Amino acid sequence: MTRPESSDAGERADAAAELRKLADGLVLPRTVALVGLMGAGKTTIGRRLASALRLPFVDADHEIERAADQTVAEIFAIHGEAEFRRGERRVIARLLEDPPHVLATGGGAFIDPRTRALMKERAISIWLKAPLDVLMRRVARRDDRPLLKEDDPQAVMQKLMDERYPIYAEANLTVESANSPHNAAVAEIIAALRAYLGQGT
Repeated sequence: MTRPESSDAGERADAAAELRKLADGLVLPRTVALVGLMGAGKTTIGRRLASALRLPFVDADHEIERAADQTVAEIFAIHGEAEFRRGERRVIARLLEDPPHVLATGGGAFIDPRTRALMKERAISIWLKAPLDVLMRRVARRDDRPLLKEDDPQAVMQKLMDERYPIYAEANLTVESANSPHNAAVAEIIAALRAYLGQGT
């Protein structure tokens, strides 16, 4: 027997209200930039975090697509990764000049040294860290990941983890994004931000 949609909507509203209550009084001096591999939950968690903090949510990949009038996959295919990273750097630099917001970045953004330097200077970076099995399960739901257009996507993902996790570790904060509900990760981020900024409840 399925539950009525109104019941699910009510539970979501209650959960969102609880997260806003957790975030009450938290003042962010800079944008919060979420970093991590594809499938880590940057967009989903970012939207819920922005709602809790009463801040705008911005997805860097969407802004790149809008600026280029092409999808990320098209940019990779037509212009290559190096050109994509240059465009990504320009867009993120522009976004970090805006008032504080929650910014979800692409998986490779923090790996680019110049983009990483920008984030270190102008944002509070948070690494959403997840194990391989969780990442693979999440990315399997979508087919628009240019770096996974390979015969063995899991091997590609493992290679990316090996290369990128030491660099993601340079983020200001690390929050595990594993099998727990996304709202639990949001609550953990809020607590981590309070501790980092010295703004206890």
